[in-house]
Amino acid sequence: MTETKSWPHSADFWSGRRVCVTGGAGFLGSFIVNKLKQRGVADVFVPRKHDYDLVDIVNVRRLYQDTQPDIVIHLAASVGGIGINQAHPASFFYDNLMMGAQLIHEAWLNKVEKFVAIGTVCAYPKYTPVPFKEDDLWNGYPEETNAPYGLAKKMMLVQSQAYRQEYGFNSIFLLPVNLYGPGDNFDLESSHVIPALIRKSVEAKRRGDDHIVAWGDGSATREFLYVEDAAEAILLATERYNDSAPVNLGCAFEISIKELLELIVRLTRFEGEIRWDTSKPNGQPRRKLDTSRAKALFGFESRVTFEKGLQKTIEWYEDRF
Repeated sequence: MTETKSWPHSADFWSGRRVCVTGGAGFLGSFIVNKLKQRGVADVFVPRKHDYDLVDIVNVRRLYQDTQPDIVIHLAASVGGIGINQAHPASFFYDNLMMGAQLIHEAWLNKVEKFVAIGTVCAYPKYTPVPFKEDDLWNGYPEETNAPYGLAKKMMLVQSQAYRQEYGFNSIFLLPVNLYGPGDNFDLESSHVIPALIRKSVEAKRRGDDHIVAWGDGSATREFLYVEDAAEAILLATERYNDSAPVNLGCAFEISIKELLELIVRLTRFEGEIRWDTSKPNGQPRRKLDTSRAKALFGFESRVTFEKGLQKTIEWYEDRF
């Protein structure tokens, strides 16, 4: 992964287009909205949940009536780490299923030019061969702790392919790995692993604790994509990709949770002990994506190295909390 100053993109593609970004006020969404403005998109609409609860079909229809978008980028989701997935499997399944199905259907009815559906790495089978290839998506059941969420999001792939086949509707389905970066959710009840471990390490250092506790045994591996890279990948796909075959978004870099925490401890300068709570689940044993399809189809490769992205994330948290 090498870093460059700018990404190539087509300003002509975005000229005069109205874009609706569900979840645009969230972590990933804020980066996408900012990049759309950098591309010269003047008409970007970000629906807020208190105005448009997208689980309700009435609000979905009103959203399309109010905004009349040319392009929809659907990021909105009920989402979180292992703990909150285990606590709310039914609501995560229902909310994500209903949002995706209704938004795609109404987009077709409203003659939206292109729908960009954002899936999740949680859609992959629990024991997918590493690196994960898109063709393996249906070769088993997802890891149990987040299967309802993963399956609900994967239904957008089924719908995308079905609507393209029957109606010629242009929608794409992207599969990002776990994201991280400045502006992430650091709430320990609902956060993903990187912000949770950063917060634990920083707070333990500030209090002078002699140890921190992490879930599982540290053996599980993950791949992480810096949020700004993910935003760029989604916009490149929006500009250049027009098919319903799923596409992975990642950086092809795998790290164990043990190695991850040791790196966070070093970067946050916490000097205490790491203790593993093996009564808690590890989640999926391994995650690493084959990212060759994204490179071949729309020229995406990640740019921010993992340690640099992690340092930026830690600095952002330390400056604000």
